[in-house]
Amino acid sequence: QVQLVESGGGLVQAGGSLRLSCVISESLGRDDAVGWYRQAPGRQRKLIAAVGPTDIRLTYDDAVKGRFTISRDNAKNTVYLQMDNLNVEDTAIYYCNGGHVLRVVRGDFASWGQGTQVTVSS
Repeated sequence: QVQLVESGGGLVQAGGSLRLSCVISESLGRDDAVGWYRQAPGRQRKLIAAVGPTDIRLTYDDAVKGRFTISRDNAKNTVYLQMDNLNVEDTAIYYCNGGHVLRVVRGDFASWGQGTQVTVSS
């Protein structure tokens, strides 16, 4: 079973930056994709960025395009989400998960980690 641990969240003022980290257990296949998702209060969890097995960016949600950058370091089994120019609408719990690219796009996972809270103040 793939295990992923998210970290790096916190409280930041609007316009600030944070970098989230997702440490992946070695059971994730080298051909698997990894996605960052977020869930705001009262809303469904949503894919915001995904990366392929060789640090190829697969997709960004329109709400974060141009402000967030996903990257992958296979040597460290870690996927990062650099978040710049944050705004209050980015406040959410952020999760990562990985597997076949179709599962990542659909968010089709039975198990999720605890996520990391990002709070942006105005």
